[in-house]
Amino acid sequence: MSGEPSIFFADVNERQGSFLRRTFVFGGLATLGVAALVGRLAQLQVVQAQEYATLSSQNQFNFRMVPPPRGLIKDRNGVVIAGNRPSFRVLVVRDETKDLDQTLDLLGRLLPDTLERRRAIIRDVNASSKFNPVPVKSDLTWEEFAKVNLYANELPGVMADMNDARYYPFGGSFAHVVGYVAKVSDRDVKAIRDKGEEVPPLLFNPSFRIGRQGVEKALDEALRGEPGGNRVEVDARGRVVAEDVGGSRPAVPGQEVVLTLDADIQNRALEVFGEESGACVVMDVRNGDILAMTSAPSFDPNLFVGGVPSSIYRALADYERRPLLDKALTGTFAPGSTFKPVVGLTALKRGGDPNRRIVCNGAYYLGRRFACLGRHGSQDMRSAIKNSCNVYFMTLAVEVGPDAIAETAREMGFGQTYDIGISGQKPGLVPDREWRRKNPVRGDGKWYPGETPSYGIGQGALTVNALQLAVYASRLANGRKAVTPRLIKSIGGVEQGGDRSFADLPYDPAFVQVMREGMEAVTDVGGTGFRNSQLGLGDIRMAGKTGTAQAQNYGAGSRKGAGRPWAQKDHNLFIAFAPADNPRYAVSVIVQHGGMGGGTAGAPRAREVMKVALLKDPEMRARMERPPAPEPTETTDLTQPSTVEPAAPTPEAVDPLPPSTEPRL
Repeated sequence: MSGEPSIFFADVNERQGSFLRRTFVFGGLATLGVAALVGRLAQLQVVQAQEYATLSSQNQFNFRMVPPPRGLIKDRNGVVIAGNRPSFRVLVVRDETKDLDQTLDLLGRLLPDTLERRRAIIRDVNASSKFNPVPVKSDLTWEEFAKVNLYANELPGVMADMNDARYYPFGGSFAHVVGYVAKVSDRDVKAIRDKGEEVPPLLFNPSFRIGRQGVEKALDEALRGEPGGNRVEVDARGRVVAEDVGGSRPAVPGQEVVLTLDADIQNRALEVFGEESGACVVMDVRNGDILAMTSAPSFDPNLFVGGVPSSIYRALADYERRPLLDKALTGTFAPGSTFKPVVGLTALKRGGDPNRRIVCNGAYYLGRRFACLGRHGSQDMRSAIKNSCNVYFMTLAVEVGPDAIAETAREMGFGQTYDIGISGQKPGLVPDREWRRKNPVRGDGKWYPGETPSYGIGQGALTVNALQLAVYASRLANGRKAVTPRLIKSIGGVEQGGDRSFADLPYDPAFVQVMREGMEAVTDVGGTGFRNSQLGLGDIRMAGKTGTAQAQNYGAGSRKGAGRPWAQKDHNLFIAFAPADNPRYAVSVIVQHGGMGGGTAGAPRAREVMKVALLKDPEMRARMERPPAPEPTETTDLTQPSTVEPAAPTPEAVDPLPPSTEPRL
C-alpha cells in the first residue's frame, strides 16, 4: 500500500522510550492534581473549618427582633401612670403564606372584625420585611386566642402569641401631659433621615410603638429600651422549625421615668371640670414641682395604642371643646382680673403707696367711659384687690404705663416658656410699646392711651396660659423667689432638674406681702371669691384672686352668657395659694367659656383640688387635727346690758369687669 504513510522504528527500544515519556508526563500531571485537591481539602477541613462552620450555622439559624418593654412612667409616689400589660395577638408572616388573600379570608371567619381592616392589613404585610411577623389584631379575648390556635394548622403563615402592650390605667387624666404611643409613620422615618441620622431598625418592626405628645414623645428614646432577638432554626425556605432558647438575646426594658405629678391630685383636677372645658395646674411653691397639670375635656390614650378608628378620631378632632388640645400649655387666654396684682407690684416698685386711696364711682374716664361693675367708693390697694376694683387698677396702669407693666409681668412669669421636659408650650403675649411698633393696627404702630386701662385689668392683647398663671401664683405665694416649674423628677434613677435654688424676685418682700394680704381678703367675708373658696380644713385658709376674661365685645348684651352659644361666653379664671399664712401650694384654674365669674366657676374647682393637695400633706393633716386653742375666759357682769353687734351682711360675690368699650387687639 504505497499510498499510506508509515512510521518505522529502527530500534524496538526507541518505541518503548516514547511510551514511557508520555506516561511520565500524564502521571505527573495527575499527581499534581491529586496533591492540589488534597491540599484544598486540608485547608477546608483543618484551616478554615471554624469559619465555614459559623457560616453554616448562620444559614441554619437567624434572629428575629423582639421589641423591648417600654419603660414605666410613674407619679411622685411610685404609682404607675403609663405601664405595660399582656396582650394576646394574631400575626401573619407573608413569606410563609401560599396565598395571602386566602389566608385573610380564612382568618376573617374566625375574627370577623379583621375583614373591616383588610386593606390596611395587606398594606402593612406587604411593607414588612421578609419573614417578619405583622400584627393583624391585638387584644384578643381568650376565646379568640384559643380559636386561632385550634385552627393554626389550616392557617399557613398565621401565628398567635402574647406581647406587652402600652397601658394607661387612669385613662384621660394624664392624656395630655404623659401623651400616648402609636404606630411609626413614614413621617417619623423621614424626620430622622432629614436630620442626617440613621433610622434604628427597631422602628421598622411592625410591633414597635413610638411616643406621641407629652412625656412619651419627649423621652421616647429613654423609654424605648434595647431590642432583643429570638434565635430560630429555619428550613431551606426560611420557615421557622425550632427555637434556640440558649442563643436568644433578651430585650432590655426602657428606663423608668418618675414625674413630679401626684395621681390623686391630677385625677381630682380633671374630675372637677365635669363637662366644662379648661385647664388646671398645681405647684409646690417651695420647690416648683408640678403636682397636677390637666386639660379638660380629655380623651382615652389607650384608644391610640392599637390605632384609633378614623370615626372616633374625627369625632374628637371636630368637637368644639377640643379634647385633643392641651389647654394647660397651648391654650392662651386673657388673664382678666387675676392680672391686677401685677399692676399693683408695678406701682409699688416705682414708689407707689399701698395705703393711697382712690375713689371708685363706678367708672374710669380716659376719653371715654370704662365701666366698673359696682361703686366701691374709697379703696386702698388691699381692698381694691379684695373687691377687684377696675377703676383703681386702671388708674395705676395709666400712671405707670404699658412698658413698666410688661416688665413686671415677665418678672412674674408671663410671656415665656419653661424647660419642663416636654414641648408644646405657647408663650402667650405680654404687649408693650415695642411690640405695638412691630405689630401695627392698620399700619399704625403707636400705642394709644385708650389701650392702657384695658391692659391694667388683664384684657386687650395680653394672653397667658395656665402654667404661667400657676408660676405667677407660686411667686406671689413664695414672696421672695422666682420659682420655676419642674415636671420630670428622675430618668432611670437619675434626679432631674438640677439646682433648685431660684433667683430672687426683684421686689421688696413687703410689696409682695401687700398683694398676698389683698388676695387673702378676696377669700374672706365680702371678697369676690369668698363663697366658693372656703376649705373647711380647720384653721387653714386659701388666698386667691378671681378673674373674668371677655371672649368678645358684648355691646349692651349680658356678660354672663345667658342664652349665648358656648363659644361666645366669658372665660373664668382663679389663682390661689394655701395655707394663706404659710403658703405651700399654688393652683391656677381656667374655665373656658364658663359664662360665670371667676369666683363662681373657677374658685370652687380650685378649692376641691387644693383640698386634696393639703389632705395628702402629713404636716397639713397634723395641723388640721390639732385641737383649737382654748377661748380666753372673761368675767361677765350680768348687771350690764348686752352689747352684741349683729353680723355684717355678706355681699354678692362679683368679679367686676366692664363691658368691652374697644375692639380686642
